[in-house]
Amino acid sequence: MTKRRIILTATLLALSMAGAQARTVLFLGSSMTYGAHAAAQHYKPELVKDLNGPNAQGETYGGVPAIFKQFTLEAGLGDYEVSSQLVGGKGLEYWFTVPETLARINKPWDVVVMHGFSTLDQGKPGDRSLLLSSSKDIARLFLDKNPKAQLYLFATWGRPDVIFPATAKGPWKDTSVQKMGQDVHAAYQQVMKEEPRYAGIVPVGLAFSRAIDTGIADGNPYDDLGASKVNLWAYDSYHGSNYGYYLEALLDFGKITGLDPRSLDGKTRVAEALGISPAQSKALMQVAYDTLQAAK
Repeated sequence: MTKRRIILTATLLALSMAGAQARTVLFLGSSMTYGAHAAAQHYKPELVKDLNGPNAQGETYGGVPAIFKQFTLEAGLGDYEVSSQLVGGKGLEYWFTVPETLARINKPWDVVVMHGFSTLDQGKPGDRSLLLSSSKDIARLFLDKNPKAQLYLFATWGRPDVIFPATAKGPWKDTSVQKMGQDVHAAYQQVMKEEPRYAGIVPVGLAFSRAIDTGIADGNPYDDLGASKVNLWAYDSYHGSNYGYYLEALLDFGKITGLDPRSLDGKTRVAEALGISPAQSKALMQVAYDTLQAAK
């Protein structure tokens, strides 16, 4: 059986399993999900119910949730109802501090994808304590509403801005994107051990590292090298670029639907809308697939 036929067979099987009923999906997070500093932020916001409502400019977020939704449509999945609750610069502990925001998310979702602050603790970078406690609290919240909910933790990527500049501070200064990604992922693995009701980790940080290690992406946007490679970060070397958010959404797609991200090859319109070439899109799909397989 050819690789293409295997992918198609797996896709059709997952489609038949997923088609039974509509599934509600909540993306709970920050600017690393709504697509800050990239065109992804404004990608098809009409596909997502932004629980924050319109901002002062009358806009709502598209971002990774909208890209994920578009992927499901292009895969023939019309049964995912996608919502987002996203506030920049916040960790999981934040959702318990604003009663009206807590009320918006305290519902029986089928699937929730969520993450803490990118340095684990904004005030104490590298410290896992707050992530561990807040992850357990938020899991109880959602599972009390729906004991069958699938909860996924999005392990964020390494940030060049806290690694390479002379002004950088904290535990990852002068290390590497890969090192930070591994440390953050390890913290989420500890969450999984202490709260095993989580369905899994979306290994975005490890995927960024794999893209670097395989020569697809530049590992240091400050050194003016790697011009032929994609830059996974926006101009601030903190948030994602269109490439980074695209890769994030591919991982969400693979994790939530159970489908091979490579099954989108040749039919995704997202890449063209975000200025990603067919070759780059295919390479990022392969990175997403390989990372998900390695993380099993």
